[in-house]
This record gives sequence, C-alpha cells and structure tokens, in this order.
Amino acid sequence: MDLFEGMLQKDRDEFRRVCNKLMSICFIVRRNEATKSDFYFIQRWKQVFERYLEVLGYTLEINDEYGVIQLVNRENYNHLNLKLNDSIILLILRILYDEKKRELSLTDVVVNLGDIQEKYISLKIREKQIDKTTMNNALRLFKRFNLVELLDRDLMQEESRVIIYDSILMAVRVEDIKRVNDMLALYRKGGKTEDEEAVQDSAD
Repeated sequence: MDLFEGMLQKDRDEFRRVCNKLMSICFIVRRNEATKSDFYFIQRWKQVFERYLEVLGYTLEINDEYGVIQLVNRENYNHLNLKLNDSIILLILRILYDEKKRELSLTDVVVNLGDIQEKYISLKIREKQIDKTTMNNALRLFKRFNLVELLDRDLMQEESRVIIYDSILMAVRVEDIKRVNDMLALYRKGGKTEDEEAVQDSAD
C-alpha cells in the first residue's frame, strides 16, 4: 500500500516540507505562530509521519498537554553536543520556566537576560556573570531548536526578553537536570573546564 495513499499532491508537498523542518529543528511548538500550522498538520497525518520516520529510526513524540511534538532518534544519532556554559544556560531556562509557571500560572513564560544572569550567580558557579557573547550565541542556538523565542533583537541588555516554550520540558527532563547538577558540582571542584563538551541535548 502506498504510504501516501489518500493524500492530495499539495499535502504531499507539505508533508515533505514539514518533515524536513522537523528533522532540522527537532521540536514543533503549537504556541509558536511560526510552527503552529505544522503542529496541526502533523497531528492530522500522524500515522503517515510515524510510519515514514519509523523506517529512518526516529520516534515521534506528541504531547498534547504541552502542545509540543519532538523527534527522537532511537539509535542516539544526530545529537547536539553542548559546551558546559550552554548546558548551564539551558538548565537555568528550565528552572526559570518552572518557577514562573508555579508562581504566576502564566500562559507564556517570559524572562529577561537579567533573570538568567541572576540565577547563574545564585548557582555559585562563578562570581562574574556569563559574558554577553556566550549568552547571545546560546539563546540563538536554542531559538533555532524552538525552545525559546527572542522578543528583542538586542541581546546585549539585561531587559531583553525571552519566551521559554513548553518544549523546554521535553528537552530538559528531570534526569537531565540531575546530570547537569552533578557536572556543576564537579566543575566547582575544578574537575571540568568551561570549554569541554559536557552534555548531549536531546534536540535533533
């Protein structure tokens, strides 16, 4: 049986586009206007996506509660290696997401760079803040994978705002938080350097 039986040509073209996007950015987020229609398209053709991606060694995880679709490679290929500071920033984003949701029950979780720096200092990793270039590069990387949205073009100011998407819950799970915390403890003791590749993010 043709996998695409019953699909109009326009839907086949859309399937190709969405599938390539999914394999490129890993997370499709309903709350993000740029991928909202893709989220519903995947839901509509869920079985076709699942069967097609199964052949390639991928599993499609759809979380309707979060409004997030994640692509996971069962063979642990195509993982993104993060440096320690990128991992720390990602962990901080997850912590801030949890705190904001718990305190305010917000639909959109918005933080600013000052919030991230303040949390970084509170972790007692270093006495000085994350340098602006490292922060800028990390946030733009996470935007690429649909974990955050940058509300301000200038990322050099403490007031610059960032939306943290619900996809952070799937990208950084409880076991990931523990692993990064263990690495931070080792780093504080001088066991790791800042430039060493530290963790594998589940993105892509």
